[in-house]
Amino acid sequence: MTLTYEIAAAAGATLGEGPTWDPVAGRLLWVDILACEVRAYDPAAGTDTLVRRTGQHVGAAKPRAGGGLVANLRDGVGLYDPDGSFRWLAELPADGCRGNDAAVGPDGALWAGTMAYDERSGAGVLRRVRPDGRVSTVLDGVTISNGVAWSPDGRLMYYVDTPTGRIDVFDFDPDEGLASGRRPFAEVTGPGSPDGLTVDAAGRVWVALWGGGRVVRFDPAGRAEGAVEFPAAQTTACAFGGPGLRDLYVTSAAVGTDGAAHAGSLFVVPDAGEGLPAPAFGG
Repeated sequence: MTLTYEIAAAAGATLGEGPTWDPVAGRLLWVDILACEVRAYDPAAGTDTLVRRTGQHVGAAKPRAGGGLVANLRDGVGLYDPDGSFRWLAELPADGCRGNDAAVGPDGALWAGTMAYDERSGAGVLRRVRPDGRVSTVLDGVTISNGVAWSPDGRLMYYVDTPTGRIDVFDFDPDEGLASGRRPFAEVTGPGSPDGLTVDAAGRVWVALWGGGRVVRFDPAGRAEGAVEFPAAQTTACAFGGPGLRDLYVTSAAVGTDGAAHAGSLFVVPDAGEGLPAPAFGG
């Protein structure tokens, strides 16, 4: 696999995360968790701009079907309307914890993970938050809930709890929004630990490695096919975007890098494959 990166935005993000292509606006949404920022990169203009200051740490922000954003925040899941007004959809504070990575599933719900600030074992959860605000706990005893993504047919759900060192897979019922039969999909060998992930139209799984400075691609059977290397050790997450969803965007973090030159940049790998459209949140 021979792919090369470009620097889309030398953003210097403290903890960049959660890239998501917004097809309506033609831009990539992403967050700087510790700066409490939702940002947007416009590839046509080549600009990266601040969209929203959230007031508390934000693990992910995704487009809503009716406009605005749904955000996985420190104290729960909230909604930003197109006019910028905010309201809680599900207020879920937990002492010493915050929202982390999240994704909208084929069921239109937000699958939102949490973790403890001190990364203590078993303090996090993965929840399914429906557009009407109903909440169910899918997994508890999680340590660092990270990437969530679905197969092209919506029948498999991939998931990362970072300290396990692997990607797991569930059977998924897109009509009922039920995940079951958790099992290992792929062991992720170092350097680095699995963080955010995405799935392409061919059913291949791409995962960013925290501390590894790379994104690894796995075939649908869980076999590693190759990697893209980046000049930033803390690569955090990846998503397809741009025209035809053919460009792979990769976020990174400056935290823990001692001021390395490209740490916290938003990268793009042109023509890396073909991504899947990300559903908008139903609420």
